[in-house]
Amino acid sequence: MDKIKLGIIGAGRIGKLHVDNLKNLKNVEIKSISDIFVDNIKEWAEQNGIQVITDNYMNIINDPEINAVFICSPTDTHVQIIKDAAKAGKHIFCEKPISFSLEQTVQLLETLRQSKVKFQTGFNRRFDHNMSRVQELVSQGKVGDPHILKITSRDPAPPHKEYIKNCGGLFIDMSIHDFDIARFVIGSEVEEVYVQGAVLVDPVFAEFNDIDTAIISLKFKNGALGVIDNSRQAHYYDQRVEVFGSKGCVTIQNDFPNSAELSTADGVQKDKPLYFFLERYNTAYINEVQAFIEAILNDTPVLVNQNDGFQAELIAHAAKLSYLEKRPVRIEEITNRLVNITI
Repeated sequence: MDKIKLGIIGAGRIGKLHVDNLKNLKNVEIKSISDIFVDNIKEWAEQNGIQVITDNYMNIINDPEINAVFICSPTDTHVQIIKDAAKAGKHIFCEKPISFSLEQTVQLLETLRQSKVKFQTGFNRRFDHNMSRVQELVSQGKVGDPHILKITSRDPAPPHKEYIKNCGGLFIDMSIHDFDIARFVIGSEVEEVYVQGAVLVDPVFAEFNDIDTAIISLKFKNGALGVIDNSRQAHYYDQRVEVFGSKGCVTIQNDFPNSAELSTADGVQKDKPLYFFLERYNTAYINEVQAFIEAILNDTPVLVNQNDGFQAELIAHAAKLSYLEKRPVRIEEITNRLVNITI
C-alpha cells in the first residue's frame, strides 16, 4: 500500500487536531469527514482539502476507497462505529476510552480479533518525549527493580458543566491517561487500586456524582507500588512522573515554553509550564498518528492496542468502585464480574 485514504469521524477539538497533524504526513490523504453538525465544519473542511463532508459516518464506512478511520466522536458512539468499521475491514484509530461499559469493550476485543484490522487506542502520552524516555530507562533496568511510581496529573482549569455531565467521571475521563502511563512505564499490570477522592474545586462535580480531586494508590503484579494525584484545577498544567527503584530514580518535570529564569532581589521567576494538553503534548499527538500510519503501511503491530485500552478501563472501573465503597479493590474482582465473556 503506497497511500492511505482516511475518514475522520467527529470534527470536535480532537478531530480537528488530528486533521492538522495528518494532512502534513506523506502517504496520507484525508478524503472524508463526518460530524452531526456538518454545517459548522464545511468551510473548515474545504480549507483543509477534504473532499467529502457528511453528517452520516456510514458514508465513510461504506466508501471502498477508505482504508482507515479515526474515531473522534463522543465516547457513547464508539461501540457501534467500531463494530461497523471492523465489519467493513477498516483499520481503526479510536480516542480513549473505547467505551463506558467494560462488557461492551470486552465484546469489541473479540470483534476486533476476528476482523484482523489494526486498532490503536488514543493514549498519546506514550509518545511524549519525556514519558517514553522514562519507559525506556526503566525497561533497560537503569533504575533496577521498580519500587515506587509517582504520577502528578493536574489540569489548569475544570471543564464546562455539559462536558462534566457526559464525560464518564474523573477516572474514565482524566485518570485513565495516568493508568495507561502507569502500566507503560512500570511494565506490569495493576492488581489492586485504592482511592481517596473529594469535591474541592467546584460543587458542579457533585451534581453528577463525580469528584474533582483524587489520590489513587496502585499495587502492581511485580510488587511495585504507585500513587497518582489528580486535580481538575491547578491554574497551570502539571504533568510529572517519578520512578524509584533498587538502583536509582528517574524523574521528569513539566515542560516550559523556555528555560529562562529571572533572578532579582524579589526572587526567582520563570514562565508557567506549557498550558494544557494541546500545547504540552503537541508532538506526542503527531507521533501517535504517524505510528498508526506506519503500522498500516508496514503491516506491523500498533504500539497501543485494544488490550491497552481495556486494561486502563479496568483500572478506572476499579478506582470508581474503590471510591464509592471506600476500600481497596483488586482488578480480578472487576474481571470476575465479566461473566460469560472471554477476555
